[in-house]
Amino acid sequence: HGWVRMDSPGPWLLQWPLWDSPELSQSCPSSGSLLGSVEWSSGDTIKLNILVDTGSSNFAVAGVPDADVTSYFNPELSSTYRSQGVEVTVKYSQGSWTGVLGTDVITMPKGLYGSYTINIATILESENFFLPGVKWHGILGLAYDALAKPSSSVETFFDSLVRQAKIPNIFSLQMCGAGLPVSGSGTNGGSLVLGGIEPSLYRGDVWYTPIKEEWYYQVEILKLEVGGQNLELDCREYNADKAIVDSGTTLLRLPEKVFSAVVQAIARTSLIQEFSSGFWTGSQLACWDRTEKPWSLFPKLSIYLRDENSSRSFRISILPQLYIQPILVIGDNLQCYRFGISSSTNALVIGATVMEGFYVIFDRAQRRVGFAVSPCAEADGSPVSEIEGPFTTADVASNCVSSVSFHEPVLWIASYALMSLCGVILLVLIVLLLIPPRCQHRYTDNDVVNDESSLVRHRWK
Repeated sequence: HGWVRMDSPGPWLLQWPLWDSPELSQSCPSSGSLLGSVEWSSGDTIKLNILVDTGSSNFAVAGVPDADVTSYFNPELSSTYRSQGVEVTVKYSQGSWTGVLGTDVITMPKGLYGSYTINIATILESENFFLPGVKWHGILGLAYDALAKPSSSVETFFDSLVRQAKIPNIFSLQMCGAGLPVSGSGTNGGSLVLGGIEPSLYRGDVWYTPIKEEWYYQVEILKLEVGGQNLELDCREYNADKAIVDSGTTLLRLPEKVFSAVVQAIARTSLIQEFSSGFWTGSQLACWDRTEKPWSLFPKLSIYLRDENSSRSFRISILPQLYIQPILVIGDNLQCYRFGISSSTNALVIGATVMEGFYVIFDRAQRRVGFAVSPCAEADGSPVSEIEGPFTTADVASNCVSSVSFHEPVLWIASYALMSLCGVILLVLIVLLLIPPRCQHRYTDNDVVNDESSLVRHRWK
């Protein structure tokens, strides 16, 4: 029997304190680093740190001892845990885990009084998920049930709260850490608000962009600018094959063609004449004297999103303090930085590199994602993020997202259907081969044989 500890609740929302776990930023399953705390009271109270991930949909915690985790949930000690006996495997862009699906009862002593039954997977085996030095013991997936494993019939944690506690179908995130080292033992803070919006966590107006598909939080990117200069790419390049908002990804990930254009534009507008290619690809760090601040050498990066009014757009901008990230100190004099943007083969991912500049609202009820400037997005007392708008969309296509969207569950269904069809055809061929020749059909010149094959592409996050 467990509870989730919250603080600063409003009359109709829950605020969950979070912190950035710097050690995780280079090695986590989908490179995320936003943690919240869950406590289980089962005789002895245990405290588990949970990665908050808007790019997956399962709630899972370590269920057996592991060399790389300091605590785990033993379901045998919980009087309210019920195993469903269903094995579940979740694969991320990096890492995976396998466990057993069950249910347990959580109690929230602040904000939402009452007990709620939720689905929980106990992780029994993992690969590159729990790693040396990490501070998490599980993951809280806050995406839609379409991504839930082993099927979308598994109700997500947040859906369970919405249904049972009758809270509004909306949550919001503030991720803090702009300009702070991504390695070390410090905590950077932040908040997860379940059931609403907390006005003290943002400044200015909230700008909303529609959710295009309800699986990931898929949005529509219209264009990118580097140093105020448009990349001049077809807007469909930015959405190939999807553009999502994912707190479980540390970096800003760009489709390969977009990434190449961004790197070229940054290198061209940067005040540094020559720069190692290894810095852009993530294989090398760039180091400066600790008395120097390299951020003035790099340009601002802007992302344009379609507004709820489709004829308008707005842009979210991050300064170099968010994408040129301090990571390592060498000796007494050198501070080394990494490039907080990487290439992707299958998505544009607005990860923590961008989200740390904003208060992000996941308004599922109205199918939209909101952005507002976060007061914690400051470095040396100056803001490192901006939101501006509205702008006209007359210079971009009316739709930058492919009309054909193959979600992973659909791909699996199509795969099984094709395999079944192939099995039937094979059976028919075997029967025809066993029929005596005198009974076989003899083709004439008027017969037409049509052979058509299909290729189904499976995609993991």
